[in-house]
Amino acid sequence: MYHVKEAFYTLQGEGAQAGRASVFCRFSGCNLWSGREEDRASAKCTFCDTDFIGTDGINGGKFSTASALAEHIAALWPSDSNNAVPYVVFTGGEPLLQLNAALIASLHSYGFEVAVETNGTLVPPPGIDWLCVSPKGNNPLAVTQGDELKLVFPQREAPPEQFSALGFKHFYLQPMDLAPLHQNANTVAQATAYCMAHPQWRLSLQMHKLAGFD
Repeated sequence: MYHVKEAFYTLQGEGAQAGRASVFCRFSGCNLWSGREEDRASAKCTFCDTDFIGTDGINGGKFSTASALAEHIAALWPSDSNNAVPYVVFTGGEPLLQLNAALIASLHSYGFEVAVETNGTLVPPPGIDWLCVSPKGNNPLAVTQGDELKLVFPQREAPPEQFSALGFKHFYLQPMDLAPLHQNANTVAQATAYCMAHPQWRLSLQMHKLAGFD
């Protein structure tokens, strides 16, 4: 059984694939936080701003088989996309609590490239086409290589230099989204300065928030 909080067609807003048409599938649940505010202080990740509880979001639900969920996702991709390769991004919460080889194979049968955005604490199943790891605090990584490492910055317990020797093709710093807005400007400035001083890293801004799409 797969528990999906929401699924929708949009553009990828972050990292190396920013601007690419994508179906986002957000799984319910996470291994670093319950998603409930009363548990935030004791969570292993304390800055998450995403609702991943339940299955009540847009196109959310419970799916008993991999083929049923793959069909649901495929229906969200536009039918007149010409030669564009269908692309699905699994996120959460923590998608590797649910994503498995059967679902990946089912989506490949529809022609999809399968991407995952994970906190990196769980071993991924085989067959993923784009693996993005976003470390959270001092939680140990089970994944030390992949396509993209995207670090929310700054994190006191996760300085960028801790990850710079890992086996990823792309390294991104993403300014932490804070409130009020003037604090966001400060994190953007800090991330910009770090990337300029350490050109291995690139700046990732959340395009979907700047451009106003989901």
